[in-house]
Amino acid sequence: MERFIKDFKTFVTKGNIVELAIAVIIGTAFSKVVSSLVNDVFMPIISLIVGKEGFDNYKYVITEANAEEGIVENAIYYGRFIQHTIDFLLMALVVFVIYRVILHLQERMEDAWEERKKDRNQV
Repeated sequence: MERFIKDFKTFVTKGNIVELAIAVIIGTAFSKVVSSLVNDVFMPIISLIVGKEGFDNYKYVITEANAEEGIVENAIYYGRFIQHTIDFLLMALVVFVIYRVILHLQERMEDAWEERKKDRNQV
């Protein structure tokens, strides 16, 4: 049992596991930010085009609800599918834009680093 605990402690404290845990935490927080951007900024604009109800109310009713007989509505909610697809595309676009900005900043930093190396070598 002692060896198991020692091996587990070594496994948990390895850099890869700690980095993965940090990435998951940051990813979760980032997901909330992107979700808020999509739901609170983009979707109200899209609702101006679609209408106040949005896509969530678009459905094809297979069986009408009947409270007297205890029958619940059975429907295909294709509007939710459209909504989730738009959410995904907008989130992917936001992540892509952020990715491009990060790449651009990295390139600028590398260029500045190379310039600094050249300046030091010339002195």
